[in-house]
Amino acid sequence: MNTMTYEKLQYIQLKEMVKNHCVSGLGKALLDQLKPSSTLKVVKNRLNETTEARNLLNAESHIPLKGISHIGLHIDKLEKGMILEPSELVAIADFLRGCRNIKKFMTDKEFFAPTLHSYARSMTEFRSIEEEIQFTIKGNAVVSEASKDLKRIRNQIIKTEGKIEERLNKFLKSGANKEFIQEFFISKKDDRYTIPIKASYKNQVAGTIVEVSAKGATVFIEPASVTKLNVELASLKAEESMEEYQLLATLSGTVFEQLKPIKINIELISQYDMIFAKAKFSKSMDAIEPKINDHGYIKLTGCKHPLLPQDSVPLDFEIGKDYRSLIITGPNAGGKTVVLKTIGILTLAVMSGLHVAGKEGTELAVFDQVFVDIGDNQSMENALSTFSSHMKNISEIMGAITNNSLLLFDEIGSGTEPNEGAALAISILEEFYQRGCITVATTHYGEIKRYSEIHSDFMNAAMQFNSETLEPKYKLLIGQSGESNALWIAKKMNVREKVLQKAKLYIENKDYDLERVQESKIKKAKPAAVPKESSYEYEVGDKVKVSELNGYAIVYKKKDSFNNVVVLFEDTFKEVHANKLELEIKAVDLYPEGYDLDSLFVSYKERKLNHDLERGSKKALKNVAADIRKKLGE
Repeated sequence: MNTMTYEKLQYIQLKEMVKNHCVSGLGKALLDQLKPSSTLKVVKNRLNETTEARNLLNAESHIPLKGISHIGLHIDKLEKGMILEPSELVAIADFLRGCRNIKKFMTDKEFFAPTLHSYARSMTEFRSIEEEIQFTIKGNAVVSEASKDLKRIRNQIIKTEGKIEERLNKFLKSGANKEFIQEFFISKKDDRYTIPIKASYKNQVAGTIVEVSAKGATVFIEPASVTKLNVELASLKAEESMEEYQLLATLSGTVFEQLKPIKINIELISQYDMIFAKAKFSKSMDAIEPKINDHGYIKLTGCKHPLLPQDSVPLDFEIGKDYRSLIITGPNAGGKTVVLKTIGILTLAVMSGLHVAGKEGTELAVFDQVFVDIGDNQSMENALSTFSSHMKNISEIMGAITNNSLLLFDEIGSGTEPNEGAALAISILEEFYQRGCITVATTHYGEIKRYSEIHSDFMNAAMQFNSETLEPKYKLLIGQSGESNALWIAKKMNVREKVLQKAKLYIENKDYDLERVQESKIKKAKPAAVPKESSYEYEVGDKVKVSELNGYAIVYKKKDSFNNVVVLFEDTFKEVHANKLELEIKAVDLYPEGYDLDSLFVSYKERKLNHDLERGSKKALKNVAADIRKKLGE
């Protein structure tokens, strides 16, 4: 199988759906690596595993797999000689406990699941390691009871911290220190106990400055009275860390010594998680275990594509017994491509150990290779046409097939001249047939359909079409040729009878009407009219639309020698080329006869001031005089 097969048949999406049923990263990681097997024995075993797990799911309400985590990273650290953290050791213990639980669960399941039961026998229990980790670590931290030395050290730490707090509280309560203290509490800085002191008194307090506040108003001082105790505490903390390290190192070493059987457990748990995910997926679809063979026989009975909605039309299909090549015809969007994809994805699913959503009697084949040529694989990078891309793909398929290959072609031979395309498609189909392949192809070419009718080992099939509603039924009818619905639909849509009759004649004898159209019926080209705006002389006061400003303006100055017109646009004068203006309303139509057009370009404030000056307003004169003085002062 190549990448295109997985992509076009949505195999990766199918695995993602199964992964959703995994309870840990172990099963998901294994599913990521899963590929269809071409070995009949392997496929039978995979299907049997899924069936046994399905039987257990039907009989049991709970499978003890939850809580098992992926410990691969922890194992990697051990192999590199690193010491595990408490949380990592806890994860190891949880995993080992999960292994023990699943082994216990499988002990009495030999009747329901003999194969899965046998896997549990290869699983090793490590109860002593579980208990040792559980005794040493609680709440992801090493407990004091883990060793006598650790308990002694921690007791001494508690005593020392008590002495420090006692002396610091005494310092806080002392009246002599009240003036120096910024805040009356003990602050721990860098594992050292300090008192917040006002920065202005830092030299009046005996001790060591450990930290200064961001604004510098407070200094955190370790009083001299606790310095010796803080040093003692630091030493005890170092002893504690060393003892914890020794305990973690001992536990890590114990796990490392059993790394080989633990790895076997990881593989087995991964298998269980993946197998039960397959079973859960099977149950969610009410799927069945199909019969399988290695000689190319496929029989689908009421089967559905696993990625399509549950209410999709089921597929009945057969190939590999009475005929080895099937040609499917039918209208566009009638479901031909879905048929190909359903056959392909169900084949890959079964070869991966997955059940299929179908009825009893369904049988699928295990193939060496599954190849597809579906959809437009045009490569822009290589400047290949759609047809060239298809031919490149088919050429590569020819070089890789065996006599046990499944080939799925969508619209074979399309993308080029119909006669050549049909002839080439027939030749390609013959080549694959002579090399022993099982081939399913869709086409619109009538010539390919006719070829399959006369070949004894080819079979036609058609997608059912509802002639009343003009809708496809998405149902495959094997042994029938898909009739063209084009003329029938055209008649239904009231296309002229004369046109339909000619189409029928052309289908039969290709005797085309070559008579030229009468000259009187041809519409002659007319000279392009010059837009009115291009010759129009814009007048002051005209309302115009300015294309580059996406708004309207008033003409202020007429067109100059460079064809530029000055317009007033939103209280701003702008120079615009006449070609970018469109006349909206002429000035003569906008304003009454004798209207003062200059007033259009003077603001209300300016007009009022002029009016006041004309009538001799003293207030207006004062305002003007003030403005003059202001400007002279500037």
